Amino acid sequence: MTHKYYRDFRQHLSALEEHEKLIRVKRRIDKDTELMPLVRWQFRGLDENQRKAFLFENVVDAKGRQFTMPVTVGTLAATTEIYAIGMMCAPEEIHERWTKAQLNPVAPVKVSSGTAQEVVRQGQELLSGHGLDMIPVPISTPGFDNAPYLTSANWITKDPDTGIYNIGNYRSQIKAPDRAGGLFTSQHMGLHWRKCKAQKKPLEAAIAIGVIPSIAYAATAKIPYDFDEYRLAGGLAGEPVEVVQCQTIDLYVPATAEIVIEGSIPTDSIEPEGPFGEYPGYMGHRTTSPYLEVSCITHRRDAIYTALISQFPPSESSKIKHTGTEKIIYKYLRHDSGNGAVLDVALHDEVSGSGHAYCVIKMRNASKADAWRALNASAGFTGAYAKVCVAVDEDVDIRDPAMVNWAICFGARPEEDIAIAKGKAPGLDPSAHPPGGESLDVRMASSGALLINAVRPWPYTPVSLPRREFMEKAKVIWEELKLPALKPRLPWYGYSLGAWTKEDEEEAELAVRGDYFVTGKKQTTQRKKE
Repeated sequence: MTHKYYRDFRQHLSALEEHEKLIRVKRRIDKDTELMPLVRWQFRGLDENQRKAFLFENVVDAKGRQFTMPVTVGTLAATTEIYAIGMMCAPEEIHERWTKAQLNPVAPVKVSSGTAQEVVRQGQELLSGHGLDMIPVPISTPGFDNAPYLTSANWITKDPDTGIYNIGNYRSQIKAPDRAGGLFTSQHMGLHWRKCKAQKKPLEAAIAIGVIPSIAYAATAKIPYDFDEYRLAGGLAGEPVEVVQCQTIDLYVPATAEIVIEGSIPTDSIEPEGPFGEYPGYMGHRTTSPYLEVSCITHRRDAIYTALISQFPPSESSKIKHTGTEKIIYKYLRHDSGNGAVLDVALHDEVSGSGHAYCVIKMRNASKADAWRALNASAGFTGAYAKVCVAVDEDVDIRDPAMVNWAICFGARPEEDIAIAKGKAPGLDPSAHPPGGESLDVRMASSGALLINAVRPWPYTPVSLPRREFMEKAKVIWEELKLPALKPRLPWYGYSLGAWTKEDEEEAELAVRGDYFVTGKKQTTQRKKE
């Protein structure tokens, strides 16, 4: 087929380099102690527009072992601009692309072979240097993680009853050359595992690493159960995803992936997993979870290993997850729930990891019922999304925390506009239960959501900033004076919010013409006895 989208990870990597968004590191880097701390600095010491993707070409481990595979980090979502390069669109077009992809999914196409299977390793080979230990998996949180973990691990399974595929991005602890952990029991993949458990059989699974961006973006977003991520990825790319039959299990995997790990997950036993640095900004609890018994590893001859940097927000993980999921929640609220007052949705990754904890809904001319419908629907959307849900008016910049707080402070009435919704999944929220011991049973654990209706309850007086024409004229003068470049922050001019009379307008106009004494004289005729 003729491709309009990236055929493989390599083409995407080239595009990043063409856009000057890729840093090649040729010096020797220890994947266990140096690699992730180096990348971490750009999330703790640079503005977003300065961040880039990294390609490490000379990777060793803590014991000095040299790896042939390079390692990339940040290629998918170090910044919104990098995410947009992965989507092949401008940053401002991401919202529309996601909405169209959900409304127009594209089914995958099966091919007979693919570069993902240029090299096939199975059986005894996995235990003689060609198993998981041949992959240069970095330690994400050196000093706290108990092992290297796959982070850009796109787990592929299918419902044992319907055959519908699920692709999800879940962490995976490297435990042995032929065994890896998996934290997925609270996700859609967990439903597949429990169905297989009821049928007393293992769950077949594959992990694809180094995939085209549309697959990675689909895998990290929270879409409804039974919505095949292959179809969503096709919608994002605008063409079908090519898939190829696995070597040892009955699953189809991305044909151009860099690495594919095949195996089965027992359903009659689980084992300890974790701790691992997680998106809320704290170490994730030690859990007792399922594990993958690896039957085969396939890869390109010159494979590149891809990692996501997660842990303390903001991170690449928080960017990739919240960017897609906020478009899915928008579609759910506006199209699926039929709430025409909803204009946009923002998940705040910098204050809530992957956006799990903080959701803001922009609304136009929302009635009280419109606002509460949107808030309740967002709180009940899926899994741990979202712990705090806020509805605001259309003039509020929903991606600026200060402006959202402004809306809450002066739009919400605590006695009328705040509610608690019960029965949400806690996810990895450390406030849900204390550390130590085994993790809570996902069927018993629950949390709640704080709902805040900060839509203005009635017409307000104008925003107290100079009117637009005066601010624009002042900006011209500012630039003539060669003062520092401005980055306008909404709102940067005042505007009416309905509670402004003709008399108010006339007096303001007199003031800017210098005729304010006219108003003063008028007011002498409006005196009242005290």
